Amino acid sequence: MAKVKIGTVQMSCVADKATNLQKAIEQVRVAAAKGAQIVCLQELFTSLYFCDVEDHDNFALAEAIPGPSTDALAAVAKELNVVIIASLFERRAQGLYHNTTAVLDADGTYLGKYRKMHIPDDPGYYEKFYFTPGDLGYKVFKTKYATIGILICWDQWYPEASRITALMGAELMFYPTAIGWAHRQNDETNVEQYNAWQTIQRSHAVANGVPVVSVNRVGDEADMKFWGGSFIANPFGTLLYKASHDAEETVVTEVDLANSEYYRTHWPFLRDRRIDSYQPITKRFIDND
Repeated sequence: MAKVKIGTVQMSCVADKATNLQKAIEQVRVAAAKGAQIVCLQELFTSLYFCDVEDHDNFALAEAIPGPSTDALAAVAKELNVVIIASLFERRAQGLYHNTTAVLDADGTYLGKYRKMHIPDDPGYYEKFYFTPGDLGYKVFKTKYATIGILICWDQWYPEASRITALMGAELMFYPTAIGWAHRQNDETNVEQYNAWQTIQRSHAVANGVPVVSVNRVGDEADMKFWGGSFIANPFGTLLYKASHDAEETVVTEVDLANSEYYRTHWPFLRDRRIDSYQPITKRFIDND
C-alpha cells in the first residue's frame, strides 16, 4: 500500500496498570475511528515511568510477552483491523527483564518483539537497573499495511540503529518514547533538548529515506515533565505532524510510502555509501597515538 494512515497516541499515565491499558485501548479505538491503519503507543504505556528510581518493587510491573497485555491488544487489533505497536516491560525469566515492543498485526496475529538495544543510565532514567540490553538484534515486521521497523527511545540517538533497520527493509520507522524535562531546568535548556531530540530523529528520516514516527508521553511524574511533542517526519525530514508539549493527543496522519522512492533516487545516499570504509565504526573509539 502506497498510502498508510498512522495513529499516534500521546497520553499521560497513572500508577494502575489496568487503567492505563484500558485508556490505551480506548485511544486505539479513537484512532481507528479516524481511519488509522497502524497505531503506535508510547514507551512503557501501561505504567508510570518507573525508571526515575531504583526500586526492586517495580519489577512486579513486568509481564511475559506474549502475555496478558498483548492478548488484550491482539483482540482489539483483530476487531478494528489495525496494527498495534505496544511498548511493554518484559519479564523474560526470573531476574531477567527487557524494555520491549510487541507488534500485533491487523488480524490479531502476534508478529514478534523488539528488545531495546541501547539502555541509558542518567539521573531520572535509571534503566540499566531494570533492563538487560536487547539480544534479538534490529528487527522489521511485515504487517498488513507496511514493513515497519521498531526502535525504542534511547535508540533514537544512534544513527547506526536506524541505518541497520532501514537496510533490513523498513518502510516506516517507529520510536515509542518516554522523555521529559526535569522540573528544575530553565526554558532555554528545555527548548535545546527538545530540538536536539527531534532533529536527530528527523535526520534518520533524511539519511535513510523513510518516514519516522516518534510517540512520547505527557504529564508530570515525580521530578519530570514529559514533553510530548510526538511527531511524524516524511522521508526528507519535513514534519507532517507535531503534537503539543502538554496535551493528550490521538491523531491520524497519512503517510505516502511512495515518496521514499522519490527521495532515495534524487538524494541517493544508499547508492553512494562506502561500505568498504566503515570497519572502524565497530570500535569503541579510535586512538590516534
